[in-house]
Amino acid sequence: MSSIHATRVTGALIALVGLALSAHVVAGPQQDKMKSCNAEAKEKALKGDERSAFMSGCLSADKAPDTEATAALKERKKVCRAEAKEKSLKGDERKSFISECVKA
Repeated sequence: MSSIHATRVTGALIALVGLALSAHVVAGPQQDKMKSCNAEAKEKALKGDERSAFMSGCLSADKAPDTEATAALKERKKVCRAEAKEKSLKGDERKSFISECVKA
């Protein structure tokens, strides 16, 4: 009976370690950023609206500014979406039109 119990405990421990490792792997840059912003807010002892404003700014910070190419691509997509709207395109037809339009 004790060997069955030991097997179950070992299996449960292996499963827990696997879950812990998979959660760490799944945690991406956004979660890392959230952790560092939370730690900084705690360090500064921020509360209420002050904390909310800080967190909002902290989480949106460090976004790379648009390069000239990125800005041009965004503008091209905007124009293509407007053309698709003028043509009353919907669904897959709209998606493929915009895709081809942006490439042109």
